[in-house]
Amino acid sequence: MNKLLEIWKSGNPVINAWLSIPNSFTAEAFGKMGWDSITIDMQHGQNDYQTSIPMLQSLSSSQSVPMTRVPWSEPGIIMKMLDLGIMGIIAPMINTKEDCEKFVSYCYYPPIGERSFGPMRAQLVHGSEYFVNANKNIISFAMIETKQAVENIDYILSVPNLTGVYIGPADMSSSYGLTPKFDVKEDPVFSNIKLIAKKAKEYGKIAGIHNGSTSYAKEMISLGYNFVTVLSDFRIMSSYSQKVIDEMKNNERDNVGSNSY
Repeated sequence: MNKLLEIWKSGNPVINAWLSIPNSFTAEAFGKMGWDSITIDMQHGQNDYQTSIPMLQSLSSSQSVPMTRVPWSEPGIIMKMLDLGIMGIIAPMINTKEDCEKFVSYCYYPPIGERSFGPMRAQLVHGSEYFVNANKNIISFAMIETKQAVENIDYILSVPNLTGVYIGPADMSSSYGLTPKFDVKEDPVFSNIKLIAKKAKEYGKIAGIHNGSTSYAKEMISLGYNFVTVLSDFRIMSSYSQKVIDEMKNNERDNVGSNSY
């Protein structure tokens, strides 16, 4: 049973971690922290199929639901990751209803999709009844990242069996001629963010978004987003490390200054 479905059913948001570093120890450490889900990023992260295997093995003892953002919405990698036991797929650059229909079909077995049978590790991890239960437990998120996708949001959200949409604020910003970044407050992107949350609720879908801070993520939850990612392993590590070295160098300069004539 995919526990994220139970979290949403209870009306609570899912807090998602983002792994860009291809390392099983990092995955294991994050798996012990209490994240509701953990997403392996294969698009802009340094992960690929082979590095994902030990990371998923490290997450086997975790209560966090394993997900992945695939490099592109194509059947080969989506089906291979699902066969590894991934419980949720985030597909980038879904711009039209047709894009979304194809993506959804890759995630699910017939009769609702065209996923090929051969679950290998998924059956090892989730049990012999995997085929029977997969379609009702796999999560599918279409990334809304462009002006075209926003214009087609009603068509995309109307696709049957799609779990929800996931906003990529950096690409959406660049699509409108703005500098790519998280925690966007400029229009039209911020207006789009509010509109998509409203639209997702109307269609009975989950609204997700990537965030650059906990404060912005909490604001998104208040707007109706019920799947929120906060930073990534790399960004958390680098930002905290930078804070440490800045504080140490400031302290060193202060000490030198106070002891000088």
